[in-house]
Amino acid sequence: MTDSLKRKQFALCYSAFVTNGMLALSIGSLLPFIRDAFGLDYAFCGLLVSLHSVGNLCSSFFSGALPLLIGKKKSIMFFQSFFPVSFLLMLLGNYRLVLVFAFFATGIARGAASNYCNAKINSIATGMAWALNCLHASFAVGAFVFPLILMFMTRDESSHWVYACVFLSALGLLTCLFYYLMPEDAENKKHTDEIPASVSGKRFDKRDDDNSAAAFGFFREPLFYICIATLFFYLCAEQGVIGWMITYFKDTGLLKPNLAQVTASILWVMILLGRLTTAFLSTKVKKEDLLPAMGVGIVLFFIVLILSKTTLPIIIGIMGFGFSMAGIYATTVSFAGELIKKYSLAWSFILTTASLGSIIMPTIVGVIAENFGIATGIGSIAIALFIDMICIMVLVRYVRKKTV
Repeated sequence: MTDSLKRKQFALCYSAFVTNGMLALSIGSLLPFIRDAFGLDYAFCGLLVSLHSVGNLCSSFFSGALPLLIGKKKSIMFFQSFFPVSFLLMLLGNYRLVLVFAFFATGIARGAASNYCNAKINSIATGMAWALNCLHASFAVGAFVFPLILMFMTRDESSHWVYACVFLSALGLLTCLFYYLMPEDAENKKHTDEIPASVSGKRFDKRDDDNSAAAFGFFREPLFYICIATLFFYLCAEQGVIGWMITYFKDTGLLKPNLAQVTASILWVMILLGRLTTAFLSTKVKKEDLLPAMGVGIVLFFIVLILSKTTLPIIIGIMGFGFSMAGIYATTVSFAGELIKKYSLAWSFILTTASLGSIIMPTIVGVIAENFGIATGIGSIAIALFIDMICIMVLVRYVRKKTV
């Protein structure tokens, strides 16, 4: 493949990931407007946020299988078309089943885009960490920009959120164009020898059973369960805060609606800075020292966030929380690196099980908020954060003890 084609792939992938950040993270920003416009209860809103996470998880399976049938480009354009359709359907929020499908569809589109772009960048810049880091930085840029756009659109009239949905639909179509223009990788056709009949017709013996059992050997590893618990409660907190933070500030009146939208941009700027800082410090400081500091940081700053009643400490809480949480996921996964390398199925089980946290917590927050108020609902995330901090300490202690 020529350098010009590679540059085009890079540019289109990064552009698609910027728009993916805007489209995917618009959910938390739009939620309070949708709730007010259609008189939705907190419990149902929590279900909607959870359905976005369900769609994101499901797409990991669907977007991996469909390309085998219709090809990569047709597959990603099909999944990406869910974005423009879903945001137009949100305008019909008085039909709850339509909203259910719309939020689920945004998750499907988000997950498929993530899988495609990560695989594409890895294929054209194999082993180059900077390329993937830049890709995820572009997602953060999109997540940072959209709340500002929404604030600009709704500064005079909150009902103008409908124009934001139309804008997002157009953005979804633009993203489909990015994928349509994406050059395909040059496929190297390899000719393989025929498998001898003696091999293809081989009977399974005890050694095959042993190999099959060894593939699931990670179930006997304590590290497997500790990593799952750490990631599960982290994702509980992450999706709970991202999905509900703006609604919390708006409904409690702690911040003006426009300023509440800005908090999402502040959070993502700090997440971006936190990821870059963690990447730098990981070359200087042991990860066994970094991870506990992050675990304590998310608890302390979240407490500052939910206990504060004035703007300045709230902003400090958001900044500290975003900065502290940024490196937890990647650092935790790095502890499981040898386990994942040893057992090829381990990562699938870790990813799927841990992702249940991002599905469950938004609904829990919504149910609690419906019965006891939004402040109590958001406050319940502190429990998940505290448990996550304990899991981090157990993880680090286990790894240190094992390496002694």
